[in-house]
Amino acid sequence: MKPLGQITVVCGSMFAGKSEELIRLARRALYAKKKVKVFKPALDNRYDAQMVVTHEGVRHEAVPVVSVEEMRGLIEPDTEVVLIEEAQFFDPSIVDLVTQLADSGREVVLAGLDQDFRREPFGPMPTLLAIADEVVKLRAICVKCGRPASHTYRQIDGRPAHRDDPVVLIGATEVYEARCRACHKVRGAGRPKR
Repeated sequence: MKPLGQITVVCGSMFAGKSEELIRLARRALYAKKKVKVFKPALDNRYDAQMVVTHEGVRHEAVPVVSVEEMRGLIEPDTEVVLIEEAQFFDPSIVDLVTQLADSGREVVLAGLDQDFRREPFGPMPTLLAIADEVVKLRAICVKCGRPASHTYRQIDGRPAHRDDPVVLIGATEVYEARCRACHKVRGAGRPKR
C-alpha cells in the first residue's frame, strides 16, 4: 500500500505562532527520519532570506522560491514531507500542487494568514482550508485589550491602514499588530462587495 498523504493548514493572524508550529512539525518529521523540504516565498525576507524565522528568532532552513512552478521543480521524488511557509503569498496553482503531493502519498503542511489586514480571505488560503485534511487555527493576544486575537491590524504612521492600501506589505511589529474583533480598525468605507 502506498503511504496516505495529508494536507494540514496552520492559519491565523500575525503573531499567533504559525511559523513556530511549522518549524515544530518540520523538526518532528526530521526526528522521524523522513525526507523533509521546507519552502518559503522569496519576497518574505524580513528576518532571513534562507530561513523560516519566528518573531522570537527561532529558525529553520528553507528554500526561497518565487513561484509555485519553481517549488514544484525542487521537490525530489523521495521527499516525504513538504512544508510551505506564508502560503497566502503564492498564486492559486499552489492548490493543485499540494493536492497532487498529498494524492501521491506525501504529507504537506502549509502555514499562512487566513485573512488580510482588512479581514478579507487572503490569496489561496480559503481554498487550501477547504481541501485540507486538518486545519489548525491559532490565535494571538490582542495588543490593545489582552483578549484572544484572530485579526491582523496594519498601521501606517500610527493610524489604521486604509481599505484601499495594497494587500501585500511585508513587515512585522513596525507595521502589524494582533487585534481582537472589537479592537481591529481599518480606514475607509464598509466591506468590499464580493
